[in-house]
Amino acid sequence: MDVCMEPLGEQAIIIRFGTVISQETHEQVRRFAAWMDQHPIPGMIEYVPAYTTVTIFYDPFEIAETDGYRSSPYELVKQLVSDALAQSADILPAAGKTVEIPVLYGGELGPDLAEVAAYHQISEEEVIRIHAEGRYQVFMIGFAPGFPYIGGMSEKIATPRKKSPRLRIPKGSVGIAGKQTGIYPLETPGGWQIIGRTPVSLFRPDRNPPSLLQAGDFVRFVPISKEAYDAYKEEES
Repeated sequence: MDVCMEPLGEQAIIIRFGTVISQETHEQVRRFAAWMDQHPIPGMIEYVPAYTTVTIFYDPFEIAETDGYRSSPYELVKQLVSDALAQSADILPAAGKTVEIPVLYGGELGPDLAEVAAYHQISEEEVIRIHAEGRYQVFMIGFAPGFPYIGGMSEKIATPRKKSPRLRIPKGSVGIAGKQTGIYPLETPGGWQIIGRTPVSLFRPDRNPPSLLQAGDFVRFVPISKEAYDAYKEEES
């Protein structure tokens, strides 16, 4: 693996597995994350996987104690990470689950569907068909609790973010940003092109884990009617 490491302040290290978002890099990130789950390094507070990196936050004093304060905490962590990388190369992370996400496309709940269709000079129905026919993979969770960054969307509907972000994007909104698609788990500001909304809650703080989706999971979007959307909402409440 062509991996590089660099400090992030005095209490974190970034392990960079590549510079381009790809399935190969994603698998390397997942393998290393799976190893960290089973073999956390001394002093580790948490690790944060992303598209091409894993960032480990650690307690520098606890790390330094393991070496009798002879070396810098960063150098000690770097060596521990190097050892972990060598041992995690062949680990097989657990297979991600497939989750179906019902979506009511267009109308008031998908105000940018027409804009996406116009951008590609296709019909709104064609945008829906293309978006719903894919099997997508969750690459990372971030931005907001439970927000999934989902890759694998067709370039036929890849659309740039809005030039002026909205101050309020409703919970459950399904959007497009470049070649990514994603779902807003909470009401937040945002600049993604909103093409629909799901009645399913992605962030559930009373459950463990609180995020419905995890990195490595697969997603299928299922178009539903207004009646089905309302019925889901009643079940969720």
